[in-house]
Amino acid sequence: MRIAQIVASLEARHGGPSRSVLGLAHGLARLGHDVALLTTEPGVSRSEQPAPRLLVHRFPRRWPQSLATAPDLARHLDDAPYDVIHNHGLWLRPLHYAAQAARRVGSPLVISPRGMMTDWAWRYRRARKYVAGQVIHPGALQGCAGWHATSNEEASDIRNRGFAQPIAVSPNGIDLPSETSLAAARRHWLESCPEIAGQRVALFYSRFHPKKRILELIELWAAKAPTGWVLLLVGIPEAYSVADLERYVRQCQAAGRVVVRDGTDAPAPYAAASLFLLPSHSENFGLTIAEALAHGLPVLTTDGTPWRGLAAHGAGQCVPWADYAAALRQMLACPPEALAASGRAGRAWMEAEFTWEKSAAVLVAFYERLRGAPQ
Repeated sequence: MRIAQIVASLEARHGGPSRSVLGLAHGLARLGHDVALLTTEPGVSRSEQPAPRLLVHRFPRRWPQSLATAPDLARHLDDAPYDVIHNHGLWLRPLHYAAQAARRVGSPLVISPRGMMTDWAWRYRRARKYVAGQVIHPGALQGCAGWHATSNEEASDIRNRGFAQPIAVSPNGIDLPSETSLAAARRHWLESCPEIAGQRVALFYSRFHPKKRILELIELWAAKAPTGWVLLLVGIPEAYSVADLERYVRQCQAAGRVVVRDGTDAPAPYAAASLFLLPSHSENFGLTIAEALAHGLPVLTTDGTPWRGLAAHGAGQCVPWADYAAALRQMLACPPEALAASGRAGRAWMEAEFTWEKSAAVLVAFYERLRGAPQ
Protein backbone atom coordinates (compact mmCIF):
# COMPACT_ATOMS: atom_id res chain seq x y z
CA MET A 1 0.00 0.00 0.00
CA ARG A 2 0.92 3.63 -0.44
CA ILE A 3 0.34 5.13 2.99
CA ALA A 4 0.45 8.78 4.05
CA GLN A 5 1.14 9.43 7.72
CA ILE A 6 0.48 13.08 8.60
CA VAL A 7 1.52 14.86 11.79
CA ALA A 8 1.65 18.61 12.37
CA SER A 9 5.22 18.56 13.66
CA LEU A 10 8.16 16.27 14.31
CA GLU A 11 9.78 18.84 16.61
CA ALA A 12 10.53 17.47 20.06
CA ARG A 13 8.77 20.40 21.74
CA HIS A 14 5.44 19.04 20.56
CA GLY A 15 5.65 15.95 22.75
CA GLY A 16 5.17 12.23 22.22
CA PRO A 17 3.59 12.20 18.72
CA SER A 18 6.76 13.76 17.30
CA ARG A 19 8.51 10.47 18.19
CA SER A 20 5.73 7.91 18.02
CA VAL A 21 4.49 8.80 14.52
CA LEU A 22 8.02 8.48 13.17
CA GLY A 23 8.34 5.09 14.88
CA LEU A 24 5.07 3.92 13.34
CA ALA A 25 6.18 5.08 9.89
CA HIS A 26 9.37 3.03 10.22
CA GLY A 27 7.34 0.01 11.35
CA LEU A 28 5.01 0.24 8.35
CA ALA A 29 7.95 0.57 5.97
CA ARG A 30 9.67 -2.47 7.49
CA LEU A 31 6.50 -4.45 6.72
CA GLY A 32 7.00 -3.62 3.03
CA HIS A 33 4.65 -0.67 2.49
CA ASP A 34 5.53 2.60 0.75
CA VAL A 35 5.19 5.23 3.47
CA ALA A 36 5.26 9.00 3.19
CA LEU A 37 5.51 10.87 6.48
CA LEU A 38 4.19 14.38 5.89
CA THR A 39 4.82 17.13 8.41
CA THR A 40 5.29 20.89 8.78
CA GLU A 41 8.08 23.03 10.17
CA PRO A 42 9.52 26.54 9.82
CA GLY A 43 11.71 27.09 6.78
CA VAL A 44 11.49 25.65 3.28
CA SER A 45 10.27 22.36 1.85
CA ARG A 46 12.70 19.48 2.14
CA SER A 47 12.57 15.71 1.87
CA GLU A 48 14.69 12.84 3.13
CA GLN A 49 14.71 9.05 3.04
CA PRO A 50 15.69 7.77 6.50
CA ALA A 51 14.96 4.13 5.63
CA PRO A 52 14.00 1.96 2.64
CA ARG A 53 10.39 2.60 1.53
CA LEU A 54 10.06 5.59 3.88
CA LEU A 55 10.12 9.21 2.71
CA VAL A 56 9.78 12.16 5.07
CA HIS A 57 8.45 15.36 3.46
CA ARG A 58 8.64 18.58 5.51
CA PHE A 59 6.49 21.50 4.34
CA PRO A 60 6.94 25.12 5.46
CA ARG A 61 4.42 26.58 7.88
CA ARG A 62 2.66 29.77 6.85
CA TRP A 63 0.58 32.20 8.85
CA PRO A 64 -0.94 31.37 11.25
CA GLN A 65 1.87 29.01 12.17
CA SER A 66 0.14 27.99 15.40
CA LEU A 67 -2.40 26.09 13.26
CA ALA A 68 0.35 24.33 11.24
CA THR A 69 -0.96 26.01 8.09
CA ALA A 70 0.97 24.59 5.13
CA PRO A 71 -0.45 25.13 1.62
CA ASP A 72 2.41 23.08 0.14
CA LEU A 73 1.23 20.07 2.15
CA ALA A 74 -2.28 20.50 0.74
CA ARG A 75 -0.87 20.69 -2.79
CA HIS A 76 1.23 17.57 -2.23
CA LEU A 77 -1.88 15.62 -1.21
CA ASP A 78 -3.63 16.89 -4.36
CA ASP A 79 -0.78 15.66 -6.56
CA ALA A 80 0.14 12.37 -4.85
CA PRO A 81 -2.87 10.15 -4.16
CA TYR A 82 -2.43 7.57 -1.41
CA ASP A 83 -4.29 4.34 -0.71
CA VAL A 84 -4.72 5.38 2.93
CA ILE A 85 -4.39 8.76 4.62
CA HIS A 86 -3.72 8.63 8.36
CA ASN A 87 -3.68 11.91 10.30
CA HIS A 88 -2.36 12.24 13.84
CA GLY A 89 -3.84 14.93 16.08
CA LEU A 90 -6.83 17.26 16.05
CA TRP A 91 -7.61 20.98 15.84
CA LEU A 92 -4.96 21.90 13.24
CA ARG A 93 -5.03 22.55 9.49
CA PRO A 94 -3.25 19.34 8.34
CA LEU A 95 -6.37 17.39 9.33
CA HIS A 96 -8.40 19.57 6.96
CA TYR A 97 -5.97 18.88 4.11
CA ALA A 98 -6.12 15.15 4.88
CA ALA A 99 -9.93 15.12 4.92
CA GLN A 100 -10.15 17.03 1.64
CA ALA A 101 -7.69 14.69 -0.10
CA ALA A 102 -9.42 11.56 1.21
CA ARG A 103 -12.80 12.75 -0.06
CA ARG A 104 -11.38 13.73 -3.43
CA VAL A 105 -9.64 10.42 -4.22
CA GLY A 106 -11.94 8.10 -2.27
CA SER A 107 -9.23 6.84 0.09
CA PRO A 108 -10.07 6.06 3.71
CA LEU A 109 -9.10 8.70 6.26
CA VAL A 110 -7.94 7.38 9.64
CA ILE A 111 -7.53 9.76 12.57
CA SER A 112 -5.41 9.25 15.68
CA PRO A 113 -6.66 11.74 18.30
CA ARG A 114 -3.43 11.34 20.30
CA GLY A 115 -4.98 12.01 23.69
CA MET A 116 -7.26 14.83 22.61
CA MET A 117 -10.49 12.91 23.29
CA THR A 118 -10.14 12.48 27.06
CA ASP A 119 -12.58 14.35 29.27
CA TRP A 120 -9.80 16.56 30.63
CA ALA A 121 -8.40 17.40 27.18
CA TRP A 122 -11.87 17.94 25.70
CA ARG A 123 -12.69 20.51 28.41
CA TYR A 124 -9.33 22.30 28.25
CA ARG A 125 -9.77 25.44 26.10
CA ARG A 126 -13.11 24.06 24.94
CA ALA A 127 -14.13 27.22 23.05
CA ARG A 128 -11.04 27.06 20.85
CA LYS A 129 -11.73 23.43 20.04
CA TYR A 130 -15.32 24.18 19.10
CA VAL A 131 -14.10 26.84 16.68
CA ALA A 132 -11.51 24.42 15.27
CA GLY A 133 -14.18 21.81 14.62
CA GLN A 134 -16.33 24.34 12.80
CA VAL A 135 -13.68 26.34 10.93
CA ILE A 136 -10.22 24.71 10.96
CA HIS A 137 -11.24 21.22 9.78
CA PRO A 138 -15.06 21.25 9.33
CA GLY A 139 -16.60 17.80 9.03
CA ALA A 140 -13.29 15.91 9.31
CA LEU A 141 -14.12 14.08 12.54
CA GLN A 142 -17.59 13.10 11.39
CA GLY A 143 -16.38 12.09 7.92
CA CYS A 144 -13.37 9.92 8.69
CA ALA A 145 -13.51 6.23 7.82
CA GLY A 146 -12.00 5.05 11.09
CA TRP A 147 -10.05 5.89 14.23
CA HIS A 148 -6.76 4.71 15.66
CA ALA A 149 -6.62 4.52 19.47
CA THR A 150 -3.43 3.67 21.34
CA SER A 151 -5.33 2.09 24.25
CA ASN A 152 -8.73 0.63 25.10
CA GLU A 153 -9.29 3.68 27.30
CA GLU A 154 -8.78 5.99 24.34
CA ALA A 155 -11.19 3.89 22.26
CA SER A 156 -13.79 4.42 24.99
CA ASP A 157 -13.09 8.16 24.92
CA ILE A 158 -13.79 8.22 21.18
CA ARG A 159 -17.09 6.37 21.66
CA ASN A 160 -18.03 8.66 24.54
CA ARG A 161 -17.65 11.65 22.21
CA GLY A 162 -20.35 10.08 20.02
CA PHE A 163 -18.28 8.75 17.09
CA ALA A 164 -19.46 5.42 15.68
CA GLN A 165 -16.81 4.66 13.02
CA PRO A 166 -14.60 1.55 13.39
CA ILE A 167 -11.68 1.84 15.82
CA ALA A 168 -8.33 0.04 15.71
CA VAL A 169 -6.61 -0.26 19.09
CA SER A 170 -2.87 -0.38 18.52
CA PRO A 171 -0.45 0.85 21.19
CA ASN A 172 2.74 2.66 20.39
CA GLY A 173 5.88 0.64 19.98
CA ILE A 174 9.10 1.34 21.82
CA ASP A 175 12.78 1.13 20.91
CA LEU A 176 15.02 -0.39 23.58
CA PRO A 177 18.07 1.76 24.34
CA SER A 178 21.60 0.48 23.79
CA GLU A 179 24.22 0.38 26.53
CA THR A 180 26.17 3.02 24.59
CA SER A 181 23.25 5.44 24.50
CA LEU A 182 22.49 4.82 28.17
CA ALA A 183 26.07 5.61 29.17
CA ALA A 184 26.16 8.77 27.06
CA ALA A 185 22.86 10.03 28.47
CA ARG A 186 23.91 9.29 32.06
CA ARG A 187 27.16 11.16 31.54
CA HIS A 188 25.34 14.17 30.03
CA TRP A 189 22.90 14.55 32.90
CA LEU A 190 25.42 14.02 35.67
CA GLU A 191 27.62 16.69 34.10
CA SER A 192 24.77 19.15 33.49
CA CYS A 193 23.08 18.51 36.87
CA PRO A 194 25.82 18.18 39.48
CA GLU A 195 23.10 18.66 42.13
CA ILE A 196 21.90 15.09 41.59
CA ALA A 197 25.28 13.42 42.13
CA GLY A 198 25.29 11.01 45.05
CA GLN A 199 21.50 11.07 45.45
CA ARG A 200 18.70 8.79 44.33
CA VAL A 201 16.78 10.47 41.51
CA ALA A 202 13.07 10.45 40.81
CA LEU A 203 12.41 11.71 37.29
CA PHE A 204 9.55 13.62 35.67
CA TYR A 205 10.07 13.88 31.90
CA SER A 206 7.31 15.38 29.78
CA ARG A 207 5.90 18.68 28.58
CA PHE A 208 5.67 21.42 31.22
CA HIS A 209 1.87 21.62 31.06
CA PRO A 210 -1.01 21.64 33.60
CA LYS A 211 -2.25 18.34 32.17
CA LYS A 212 0.82 16.65 33.69
CA ARG A 213 0.12 17.90 37.27
CA ILE A 214 3.67 19.18 37.49
CA LEU A 215 2.86 21.89 40.08
CA GLU A 216 1.02 19.33 42.21
CA LEU A 217 4.03 17.03 41.98
CA ILE A 218 6.33 19.78 43.25
CA GLU A 219 3.97 20.39 46.17
CA LEU A 220 3.82 16.68 46.94
CA TRP A 221 7.58 16.31 46.80
CA ALA A 222 8.09 19.30 49.09
CA ALA A 223 5.77 17.75 51.66
CA LYS A 224 6.53 14.02 51.41
CA ALA A 225 9.94 13.21 49.93
CA PRO A 226 12.59 11.77 52.26
CA THR A 227 16.19 12.87 52.45
CA GLY A 228 18.57 11.21 50.02
CA TRP A 229 16.19 11.65 47.09
CA VAL A 230 16.05 14.49 44.55
CA LEU A 231 13.26 15.18 42.02
CA LEU A 232 14.56 15.95 38.53
CA LEU A 233 12.02 17.77 36.34
CA VAL A 234 13.04 17.68 32.68
CA GLY A 235 10.75 18.72 29.88
CA ILE A 236 9.75 20.90 27.00
CA PRO A 237 8.64 24.34 28.24
CA GLU A 238 5.06 25.01 27.19
CA ALA A 239 2.54 26.43 29.67
CA TYR A 240 5.38 26.79 32.18
CA SER A 241 8.96 27.90 31.60
CA VAL A 242 11.94 26.62 33.56
CA ALA A 243 11.98 29.94 35.43
CA ASP A 244 8.27 29.58 36.30
CA LEU A 245 8.86 26.15 37.81
CA GLU A 246 12.00 27.23 39.66
CA ARG A 247 10.01 30.06 41.26
CA TYR A 248 7.36 27.56 42.28
CA VAL A 249 10.00 25.25 43.76
CA ARG A 250 11.26 28.13 45.90
CA GLN A 251 7.69 29.07 46.85
CA CYS A 252 7.19 25.48 48.07
CA GLN A 253 10.48 25.66 49.99
CA ALA A 254 11.89 22.75 48.00
CA ALA A 255 15.04 24.40 46.66
CA GLY A 256 17.86 21.89 46.57
CA ARG A 257 15.42 18.98 46.57
CA VAL A 258 13.90 19.69 43.14
CA VAL A 259 16.00 20.40 40.02
CA VAL A 260 14.41 21.80 36.84
CA ARG A 261 15.96 21.56 33.38
CA ASP A 262 14.90 22.28 29.79
CA GLY A 263 15.05 18.97 27.91
CA THR A 264 14.99 20.51 24.42
CA ASP A 265 17.75 19.05 22.23
CA ALA A 266 19.12 17.00 25.12
CA PRO A 267 19.29 13.22 25.45
CA ALA A 268 16.44 11.60 27.35
CA PRO A 269 17.34 11.65 31.08
CA TYR A 270 16.07 8.19 32.07
CA ALA A 271 19.58 6.80 32.62
CA ALA A 272 20.19 9.29 35.44
CA ALA A 273 17.18 8.13 37.49
CA SER A 274 15.96 5.29 39.70
CA LEU A 275 12.19 5.96 39.50
CA PHE A 276 9.86 7.60 36.97
CA LEU A 277 6.89 9.77 37.97
CA LEU A 278 4.07 10.95 35.70
CA PRO A 279 0.97 12.07 37.66
CA SER A 280 -1.02 13.23 34.59
CA HIS A 281 -4.69 14.08 34.56
CA SER A 282 -4.93 12.00 31.38
CA GLU A 283 -2.84 10.28 28.71
CA ASN A 284 -4.00 8.35 25.66
CA PHE A 285 -0.84 6.24 25.88
CA GLY A 286 1.93 8.01 27.78
CA LEU A 287 4.96 7.42 25.59
CA THR A 288 7.39 8.55 28.28
CA ILE A 289 6.02 5.81 30.56
CA ALA A 290 6.85 3.17 27.96
CA GLU A 291 10.26 4.76 27.37
CA ALA A 292 11.01 4.79 31.10
CA LEU A 293 10.12 1.11 31.36
CA ALA A 294 12.29 0.33 28.34
CA HIS A 295 15.16 2.09 30.13
CA GLY A 296 14.68 -0.12 33.18
CA LEU A 297 12.86 2.37 35.44
CA PRO A 298 9.86 1.44 37.60
CA VAL A 299 6.95 3.84 37.13
CA LEU A 300 4.42 5.54 39.38
CA THR A 301 1.56 7.07 37.42
CA THR A 302 -2.16 7.78 37.76
CA ASP A 303 -5.18 5.89 36.54
CA GLY A 304 -5.75 8.75 34.09
CA THR A 305 -3.21 6.85 31.99
CA PRO A 306 -3.78 3.40 30.40
CA TRP A 307 -1.05 1.71 32.47
CA ARG A 308 -3.04 -0.35 34.96
CA GLY A 309 -0.87 -3.34 34.04
CA LEU A 310 2.15 -1.92 35.88
CA ALA A 311 1.46 -3.75 39.14
CA ALA A 312 0.62 -7.05 37.42
CA HIS A 313 3.98 -6.95 35.62
CA GLY A 314 5.86 -5.96 38.78
CA ALA A 315 6.95 -2.72 37.09
CA GLY A 316 5.37 -0.06 39.29
CA GLN A 317 1.98 1.34 40.28
CA CYS A 318 -0.95 3.02 38.54
CA VAL A 319 -3.20 4.62 41.16
CA PRO A 320 -5.92 7.27 41.52
CA TRP A 321 -4.55 10.73 42.19
CA ALA A 322 -6.03 10.58 45.68
CA ASP A 323 -3.70 7.65 46.43
CA TYR A 324 -0.62 9.04 44.68
CA ALA A 325 1.00 10.50 47.80
CA ALA A 326 0.82 7.20 49.69
CA ALA A 327 2.12 5.26 46.69
CA LEU A 328 4.97 7.74 46.29
CA ARG A 329 6.01 7.32 49.92
CA GLN A 330 5.92 3.54 49.49
CA MET A 331 8.08 3.53 46.36
CA LEU A 332 10.58 6.03 47.73
CA ALA A 333 11.02 3.75 50.73
CA CYS A 334 11.96 0.76 48.54
CA PRO A 335 15.64 -0.27 48.67
CA PRO A 336 17.62 0.30 45.45
CA GLU A 337 17.72 -3.40 44.57
CA ALA A 338 13.90 -3.67 44.76
CA LEU A 339 13.41 -0.71 42.41
CA ALA A 340 16.05 -2.10 40.06
CA ALA A 341 14.23 -5.46 39.94
CA SER A 342 10.97 -3.68 39.08
CA GLY A 343 12.79 -1.79 36.36
CA ARG A 344 14.11 -5.02 34.84
CA ALA A 345 10.59 -6.46 34.84
CA GLY A 346 9.32 -3.37 33.02
CA ARG A 347 12.01 -3.59 30.37
CA ALA A 348 11.18 -7.25 29.74
CA TRP A 349 7.51 -6.31 29.37
CA MET A 350 8.31 -3.65 26.77
CA GLU A 351 10.59 -5.99 24.83
CA ALA A 352 7.95 -8.72 24.71
CA GLU A 353 4.82 -6.73 23.87
CA PHE A 354 5.56 -3.25 22.52
CA THR A 355 7.23 -3.30 19.12
CA TRP A 356 6.58 -1.03 16.16
CA GLU A 357 6.11 -4.03 13.86
CA LYS A 358 3.25 -5.31 16.03
CA SER A 359 1.62 -1.88 16.10
CA ALA A 360 2.05 -1.44 12.36
CA ALA A 361 0.64 -4.90 11.57
CA VAL A 362 -2.58 -4.13 13.45
CA LEU A 363 -2.98 -0.90 11.50
CA VAL A 364 -2.24 -2.53 8.14
CA ALA A 365 -5.07 -5.01 8.74
CA PHE A 366 -7.32 -2.09 9.71
CA TYR A 367 -6.39 -0.12 6.59
CA GLU A 368 -7.19 -3.13 4.40
CA ARG A 369 -10.56 -3.54 6.08
CA LEU A 370 -11.41 0.11 5.50
CA ARG A 371 -10.26 0.00 1.87
CA GLY A 372 -12.68 -2.86 1.27
CA ALA A 373 -15.59 -0.98 2.82
CA PRO A 374 -17.86 1.31 0.74
CA GLN A 375 -16.66 4.91 0.92
